[in-house]
Amino acid sequence: MLSRIERADQRFREIDVLLSSPEIHNDREAVSKLLKERKQLEPVSAKYQEYIKAERKLFDAEELLRTEIDPELRALAELEFSEAKLEMELALEEIKLLLLSGDPSDDRNVILEIRAGAGGEEAALFAADLFRMYTMFAERSGYTVELLEANRTELGGFRQISFLISGGPVLGILKFEGGVHRVQRVPETESQGRIQTSTVTVAVLPEAEDVEVEILPSDVRFESCKSSGAGGQHINKTESAVRLTHIPSGIVIECQEERSQFKNRDKAMKLLKARLFEIKQREQSESLAENRRTQVGTGDRSERIRTYNFPQGRVTDHRIGLTLHKIDAIMNGDLTELLDALRSHDLAEKLNTQSEQENRT
Repeated sequence: MLSRIERADQRFREIDVLLSSPEIHNDREAVSKLLKERKQLEPVSAKYQEYIKAERKLFDAEELLRTEIDPELRALAELEFSEAKLEMELALEEIKLLLLSGDPSDDRNVILEIRAGAGGEEAALFAADLFRMYTMFAERSGYTVELLEANRTELGGFRQISFLISGGPVLGILKFEGGVHRVQRVPETESQGRIQTSTVTVAVLPEAEDVEVEILPSDVRFESCKSSGAGGQHINKTESAVRLTHIPSGIVIECQEERSQFKNRDKAMKLLKARLFEIKQREQSESLAENRRTQVGTGDRSERIRTYNFPQGRVTDHRIGLTLHKIDAIMNGDLTELLDALRSHDLAEKLNTQSEQENRT
C-alpha cells in the first residue's frame, strides 16, 4: 500500500512539472486529462505529506528515547511517539479511503434515461414521478436539469425521457441509480382500488467530452421534421425537430424539446455522445469483469434495484437491504440518506476486497 501511495504522490508532482511546460498547452486533450488526474491525486498527496510529517515526528521521538536519560524528557518523548504513531495510522487509513473512493469520472455531469417498463400507462406515470424526484433532488443540491428528449403519454406520463444533470460531481452521487425501479401502488386508472406492480428502468450515462468520443460527420445522418405534441402556435409550422442516426451503431436520437432546430440538434448530439460513451465504457468494463463484484450494482438496466411501496410508505433498496419508511420525502427529492448508504456500502466492499488482497500478499 505504501508503495502505491508513494507512486501516487510522485505522479502528482510529475503532473505539475508537465503542466508547467509551455509545449503541453498546445494539446488540449492532454491538458484536460492531466488536470483531471491532478485533481484526483491532490488530496492523496496532501494526506501523504501529513503521513511523512508524522513519520518524522515518530523518528525524532525514537531518537530521544534511545539517547535521553532524564525521566521527564523520556515521558514527553513517549507521549510524542504514541501521538505520531496514531497520526500515521489515521493518515494511512484516510489515504486508503481516498484511493478506493477516488474516481476521476465522479466529477462528470450525467444524463439520466428513464423508460417505462411493465405496467402500461401506470409505468409511464411512474417514469414521470421519477423524473420529478430526480429533478427535485437536483434543485436541492444546486444542480441544473436540462431536458433532452421526451416521449409523453396522453395522461402525463413518459414512455421515455432523457435529461442532463450538471453543475457538480453528479456521477459520483447518482451512479448507483441505474437499474429497474419497481413501484407497488393503486394506479390512478384503477377504479376498484387494486394494487398494481409496475417497473421503470433508469440508465445513468456519464456526459461524454469531445476528446473522448469522436463522431465523424459522415457517420451521422441528419433529418429535420416538424414538431409534434405540446407547443402552441409553433406546432407543425417550422421544422425544428431533429433526428440523428449514427450509421455505424444504428443509434437514433430524436429531439423536439426546443423551438430552435440548432438547440435540438445540440441536445441530440449530447445524448448521442453519451450513448456511444456508454458502449465504450461497457466494453472496457467487460474486460475487467472480475473487479465488478466490488460494486453495489452493475448499473445494468435489467437489474432490479429498488421497490417503492406506496401503501406501506416504504422504499427498499434490494442491493444493500435498506428500507426507509419515508416514501413521500424520497419522492420529493430527499435522496441523501439513500444515496449516502449506497456509497458507504460500496466503499466498505472495496475496503474488504483490499484487505483480502493485502492478506494474500
